[in-house]
Amino acid sequence: MTVSDQPTQPAPAGLPLIGDKAPYFEAESTHGPVRLTDYSGRWLVLFSHPADFTPVCTTEFVAFTELADEFAARNTALLGNSVDSVHSHLAWTRAIQEKLGVRIPFPIIADLDTRVARAYGMLHPNTSGTAAVRAVFVIDPEQTVRAMLYYPMNAGRMIPEILRLVDALQTSDRDGVSCPANWRPGEDVVLGAPRTEAELDARLSQEGVKLTDWYLAIKPGKPAS
Repeated sequence: MTVSDQPTQPAPAGLPLIGDKAPYFEAESTHGPVRLTDYSGRWLVLFSHPADFTPVCTTEFVAFTELADEFAARNTALLGNSVDSVHSHLAWTRAIQEKLGVRIPFPIIADLDTRVARAYGMLHPNTSGTAAVRAVFVIDPEQTVRAMLYYPMNAGRMIPEILRLVDALQTSDRDGVSCPANWRPGEDVVLGAPRTEAELDARLSQEGVKLTDWYLAIKPGKPAS
């Protein structure tokens, strides 16, 4: 398994920032070899979990599976990652299927050498030297990091919020708008503040836009598809 812009070189520890190209990876997974470039043209939610056969991680994987079709409908793939082996992943996912009746549909990277975790800043030494925290990276079809979320080991993620985040990013890209606090698909959106008097004049005359102040313009959202 190799992680870096040059797959033959080891990847340094680090944290990609929003707007950076996602660090390249090649890895073994429960679905066979996976590479970052396999997801070119699709959105990708890459997320880490501390360990297999642990209670919070199990509930998260069930929750991701429950919304897997919703992510797929948004051209978004799911990819898990932890430092456990492929054999451990397979045994754990089989146990989830047998005990809970849930079949995990997405691959899980076996990051035994922690190269993926180090490249994406998933290891936080003050928490654990080897187990990854609950990190989430939303990567767009051009393989640019668009959002990051970090949770501690003892607090599970809200998976519907990750789906909402994907919706917000895709809405922003499609319509050239921003999504306000607590936004949900189909609700009102906001426009960027004008930078010139001409843009402000155009904003004042734009039909269907509610101008609360010169910098705060609200536009009706499109119904969720």
